[in-house]
Amino acid sequence: MIGLIGGTGFEDPNLFKLIKEKKVSTEFGKPSSTIKIGEIAGKKVALLSRHGTKHTINPSNVNYRANIQALKEVGVTKILSASAVGSLKEEFKPGEFVFLDQFIDRTTKRQQTFFDKNKVCHISVAEPFCSNLRKNLIQSAKELKFDFHEKGICVVIEGPRFSTKAESNLFRSWNADIIGMTLVPEVVLAREAEICYASISTITDYDVWKEKPVDVESVLKTMKESNSKLQQLIKHVVPLIDEKKDCECYHSLDNAFV
Repeated sequence: MIGLIGGTGFEDPNLFKLIKEKKVSTEFGKPSSTIKIGEIAGKKVALLSRHGTKHTINPSNVNYRANIQALKEVGVTKILSASAVGSLKEEFKPGEFVFLDQFIDRTTKRQQTFFDKNKVCHISVAEPFCSNLRKNLIQSAKELKFDFHEKGICVVIEGPRFSTKAESNLFRSWNADIIGMTLVPEVVLAREAEICYASISTITDYDVWKEKPVDVESVLKTMKESNSKLQQLIKHVVPLIDEKKDCECYHSLDNAFV
């Protein structure tokens, strides 16, 4: 099953054919929302709203472990995760997609492992995103003629506040491309769960380094304008995804334990 993690736009009933809603409880607590199970082009998908169905959970308070575990328990083997991000470079423009290949973690409060009791897991995230899913996304974006970036480095901040100008310019000096608040530990936990994971980042603003500081109103406006393209991308890419478990992501734990 293909998992979809997102928020605004993913709640549209036209995105997929709903079959059932499932309440899941995990050893790490409850996920952010019920899981909606349905179909896109005959393939089963499971939708989870990262911030809750009414967007009431801030980035620091998302139960990332419960979210990933709940998706795994319903049978998800591959995840496409959508999020709104800010741009740190002129050439990364609002309205464009970025299919990330790297991240820089600046979060401070989040549980980043499932194995915090009886085992020590040193998971490798040298290449944190599934290359096969990224190829699927790139192919779809090209065929749909959308503006996108094949690669990108995301700085993940704790939030929920936006950056200062000094912080934003520091991240720019690191050669990071975009900035967001939810990628980590979601991507790390997916790797620990041996689930393929790729990010669909929608650029909504230029953070605070450019002429006008970012605000919620501008983010929501751009995201609303991009929702149609995001849904088209999801509907186009899902049929391309090979659901065979022949990816190296499924062997992430082979050499991870002390």
